Amino acid sequence: MTTLVTGSNGLVGFALRELMPCDSYFATRNDADLTNFDQTMDLFSTVKPSRVIHLAALVGGIGGNQINSAAYFMGNLQMNINTLEAARIHRVEKFVSFMSTCVFPDNATYPLKVSSLHQGPPHPSNFGYAYAKRMLEVQTRAYRLQWGYKYSVGIPANIFGPNDNFHLEEGHVIPSLIHKFFNAARSNTSVSIWGSGNPLREFVYSKDIAHLALWMLDKYEDVEPLILSSDSEISIRQLVKIIVEEMGFSGNITFDESKPDGQYRKPSDSSRLKELYPAFEFSNFRDSLRSTIQWFQQNYPNVRGVQNV
Repeated sequence: MTTLVTGSNGLVGFALRELMPCDSYFATRNDADLTNFDQTMDLFSTVKPSRVIHLAALVGGIGGNQINSAAYFMGNLQMNINTLEAARIHRVEKFVSFMSTCVFPDNATYPLKVSSLHQGPPHPSNFGYAYAKRMLEVQTRAYRLQWGYKYSVGIPANIFGPNDNFHLEEGHVIPSLIHKFFNAARSNTSVSIWGSGNPLREFVYSKDIAHLALWMLDKYEDVEPLILSSDSEISIRQLVKIIVEEMGFSGNITFDESKPDGQYRKPSDSSRLKELYPAFEFSNFRDSLRSTIQWFQQNYPNVRGVQNV
């Protein structure tokens, strides 16, 4: 029973490599361009998976979404359509894929609930990515309705961890901040942070999502997407304070309020996860952040987002 993991060079795929059996196949861009249907079909024909964890995606923070709105829309839409269709044709039994809490409507009532997923446009800062990812849920639901496939979708909060994309402009907030403070400490310069620092975010460690992905593959069969979050919020300003303390940074820090904040907050309702998996405990945030920082420092400069800048 082979399990195929797409996008396995990302941070969740990296965490899964430590957890999954040896008969798993960890696919990367070198195996197939998932935006190309023929290459996607060739990958499935070669691997012959009975189960799939679909992680491949084009993702980024506010900067990356602003720069690549069309690319994120087209690329994610093509990858999801091709991968799900290849899974259907090859009669894959279980298929777990992932969205993000950032795909919810900008004006959604908090905490975010699955029922509000399509009830309004997403925040304009990431609309291309968000609409493409929403269609992943639509396609998954349609496949179940027409053909009965028990495919499912997870909706994690902001994921961080080792092997993230640490690009200064296009990375998510945690990896880009770690890289920014690392550079400033080496060059003895100040650091400017995008926005006011007031927005609140939920973060989840990549190793926790890896564990939950395997649990969903084995146990979760509902058509309703499952929110994966700890219900714990932290402000960007508080996040910066912890990173500064963990990295021992002593330089000057400013918040550039001419830059966008994105959504002020987007707390999510993870009551369904707690009901179905009450024994699961999320990792301590500060400990996880410390491990991520240490991984970056130990592997620099051979990390994603650094080698190409």
